[in-house]
Amino acid sequence: MTEAEIASKYEENTGHAIVRAFEGADPTAISAVLVANHGPFAWGMDPATSAHNAVILESVARMAYFTLGINQQAPAIGRFLHDQHYLRKHGKTAYYGQRKEKK
Repeated sequence: MTEAEIASKYEENTGHAIVRAFEGADPTAISAVLVANHGPFAWGMDPATSAHNAVILESVARMAYFTLGINQQAPAIGRFLHDQHYLRKHGKTAYYGQRKEKK
């Protein structure tokens, strides 16, 4: 956020920053976000799910922190592998993980 955004309506502008981060993304598929120099924001269908998502985000952030502590040159995961991990569980043809309930 810019100094002007911080000085004027900080809380509102934090929300705008989060909205900008999700442009072109599905916020129901990504249930949390880290705001630089602030902290985590997480959401879900109910308070328990929101809290669970916050714990998951903190765990992933901790892994990233330790990874960079061990190797500052550690590369980010490539898009192809990222998509493979995500889509096999959440994509249209998901096949990995819990069975979906039949309606």
